[in-house]
Amino acid sequence: MRRASMGKYRNHAIMIAFSLVMMYPVVWWLGASLKKNEEMVSPNIFPSTPMWGNYVDGWTAIPSYSFTHFYMNSFELILGVLFTTIISCSLVAFGFARLDFPLRNFWFSLVLITLMLPGQVTLIPQYSMFHSFGWVNTYLPFIVPHSLAGGTGGSFFIFLLVQFIRGIPKELDEAAKIDGCNWFGIYWRIVMPLTKPALVTVMIYCFLWNWDDFFGHLIYINSVDKYTVQLALRLFIDSQDAMQWGQLLAMSLVSILPAVIIFLLAQKYFVQGIASTGIKG
Repeated sequence: MRRASMGKYRNHAIMIAFSLVMMYPVVWWLGASLKKNEEMVSPNIFPSTPMWGNYVDGWTAIPSYSFTHFYMNSFELILGVLFTTIISCSLVAFGFARLDFPLRNFWFSLVLITLMLPGQVTLIPQYSMFHSFGWVNTYLPFIVPHSLAGGTGGSFFIFLLVQFIRGIPKELDEAAKIDGCNWFGIYWRIVMPLTKPALVTVMIYCFLWNWDDFFGHLIYINSVDKYTVQLALRLFIDSQDAMQWGQLLAMSLVSILPAVIIFLLAQKYFVQGIASTGIKG
């Protein structure tokens, strides 16, 4: 019994030690955001006099704009992507999981094959197409593909939802049909509420991937007025002769807070959704 307890304490100590090692870059990041430029090379993690003003000055460091404007742009883009992704991917997943149509397995295999297709392969054709539509410097290149169950992670989201929906008893569908529900009614009233954990998992992944996307935003968004938070961080290099590292690190630290908050609030559903799709797959 004592040996088992010692083993448990040893495992906990090892996990805590590894956690501290992994947290060190974040702690250094926080300390550096409170330093002056000349203190950046100091071996001390935290400065003797913290410069909390880096956060205030960094928020309004971009001429004519504050980070409030860039946050509003990011949320406008993300909310459009989240809404279209949830609706389109859940509809497609419901069709693959519940409907019987010709070549269903073949089409589902094609969806899975696109998981192995690098985004760089389709970048130039997509840009040429969206440019011909006049969608460059708008948020449409991000929202429209997700409304068609495409975009970043679309195939993965469909696969995850299909695995979850297949675990829902089909007897519920039969009971709903007896009560007069059509297929859309079954999808909206039966399947959607029961797939809440998987849908929350999709929302978290979609939020994180699109919030952290720098390259895609850089390709399609040209004007500063439409810049997202990730692109705004780049302006610290372009807008100042003497780069203020403390302000840049302060704003980059603030930029990850929405992602951290979303994950913490939905962590229960995220773990449940991942575990359920794994067990029922």
